[in-house]
Amino acid sequence: MTPAELARQVKLLQISTRHLVTEVFAGEYSSAFKGRGIEFAEVREYEPGDDVRTIDWNVTARTGRPFVKRFTEERELTVVLAVDCSASNFFSSTRDGRTKQQLAAEIAALVAFAAAKKGDRVGLLLFSDRVERFVPPAKGSRHAMRIIREVLACVEASGEHRGTDLRMAAERLALVLRRRSVVFFVSDFLDGDPGDALSVLTRRSGGGGHDVIALDISDPREFEFPAVGAGVLTLRDPESGEVVEVDTSSPRVRAAYAASARAWIDAKDRSLARLGIDRVRLSTDRPFVHDLAAFFIRREQRR
Repeated sequence: MTPAELARQVKLLQISTRHLVTEVFAGEYSSAFKGRGIEFAEVREYEPGDDVRTIDWNVTARTGRPFVKRFTEERELTVVLAVDCSASNFFSSTRDGRTKQQLAAEIAALVAFAAAKKGDRVGLLLFSDRVERFVPPAKGSRHAMRIIREVLACVEASGEHRGTDLRMAAERLALVLRRRSVVFFVSDFLDGDPGDALSVLTRRSGGGGHDVIALDISDPREFEFPAVGAGVLTLRDPESGEVVEVDTSSPRVRAAYAASARAWIDAKDRSLARLGIDRVRLSTDRPFVHDLAAFFIRREQRR
């Protein structure tokens, strides 16, 4: 993609998401994450009537005078988009050629602009089986535009870096995120046990794990094969390079493939649910905005 094409794509995403953020999505986003708790602000000397449970014993011991901790309501969020740009995300079977990576870019644009509108900080981690790019969280619409530009510029991983390593990505975020954050993992999760990989974020030392949300992107052909002519298709795994031949004219083969796909979906659900990680299924063959907004509404109702 040339710089001019990239700039045009960024502008198109900005235009297409502006209305959605304002009219459809921003309220659900805000409601789903408001009032997440309190955060430490400062210490001051103890005054009669202060709750003794807020005494900072370390400062009190150093100064010889009682000090208490003050807290403020945590209104500002830190949002991080962890976007998978491994080779499997450049697959498409839809009529319009919409790849999973393009869907990921649209999702990232909507979340980034919603965060910017609310005054939250938003950051980005692009990963395959290595970290491709990290953009530290910051505020503002210009920063959100940078996030979108980086996602759109993500090129298909090639050579030795075609695979997916969710655990590596989660471990990197666990190292760099100092405050509790909302982490949207945008991936097809074709990498073993996703719950096990992401547990490093939900189980931080000292408690208070990050709020992790799995946005599971897929293509309809990942769940069923069509019957194609004589039937034999040659397929190549874009990440491992493995080549197989599949007889799609066989109902038994198609049924076995569909059953395997359903079993994999169920396994992912169980793995993520075990850690309390919400999962939202989004597909390249349908609009995603209302699915995501509906999830935020359900999340707000659970509070």
